[in-house]
Amino acid sequence: MRVLRFTPKPGGELGNDPIFGILEDDEKTISVVNGDPLFNGIQKSGQITTLDDVRLLAPVLPRSKVVCVGKNYSEHAKEMGGEVPAEPIIFLKPNTSVAGPGDVINWPWMSERVDHETELAIVIGRICKDVPRERASEVIFGYTIGNDVTARDLQSRDGQWTRAKGFDTFCPLGPWIDTEFIPGNQEISCTVNGEIKQKATLNQMMFGVDEIIHFVSSVMTLLPGDVILTGTPAGIGPIPEKGTVTCAISGLGELTNKLSARG
Repeated sequence: MRVLRFTPKPGGELGNDPIFGILEDDEKTISVVNGDPLFNGIQKSGQITTLDDVRLLAPVLPRSKVVCVGKNYSEHAKEMGGEVPAEPIIFLKPNTSVAGPGDVINWPWMSERVDHETELAIVIGRICKDVPRERASEVIFGYTIGNDVTARDLQSRDGQWTRAKGFDTFCPLGPWIDTEFIPGNQEISCTVNGEIKQKATLNQMMFGVDEIIHFVSSVMTLLPGDVILTGTPAGIGPIPEKGTVTCAISGLGELTNKLSARG
């Protein structure tokens, strides 16, 4: 099941406020649901619309945080000048960094280089703490695609990652949440202006989803709607001014955004 969040076509009977829906099997029809599926479950309202008649938004707005895993692909760890750590390296992006499909990534005036980092994103479905590895699937609502946008020069300058990764619009998510997706050997990729920059498979992650949820939840309580970005493969690099970046995962879809001119 693919859960979307969207704004309807202006002037229609669905109003103008963001609402949730389910993308049906024809991949065109959207069944509107009542309220937020993370809290209300899936309750179809009986109203329908189509993918062509809506503007997709980030499929989830994290209630408290986006947790990110660094250096989780060995080749990426090497290109960053290190090795895969013995345990996951985690950091936070604020929920105000979240953007949706088609949204413009804003280039901060204080940075000279903005990079793409395509990632598998886990959406948490229930309050949880100290989750055993074997029960990790019980707390997952579904998966989506994320782009851990990074001001690379600021990351190097600061020696820590909060500013470089925390700007508004620096966490595009989408296009939807797939509640039935099971990570395996699916391809994960990133193209910039149509040129492939990153390409790997999800089974190349050094720490898998179960291990990540176990580790993160041993540190902090996770809430419904929290998002965990699971790390990026090798091939990170700059997005050119006004460039278009597309993050894709086989079976999940594509997430496309454009970078603004430098602020």
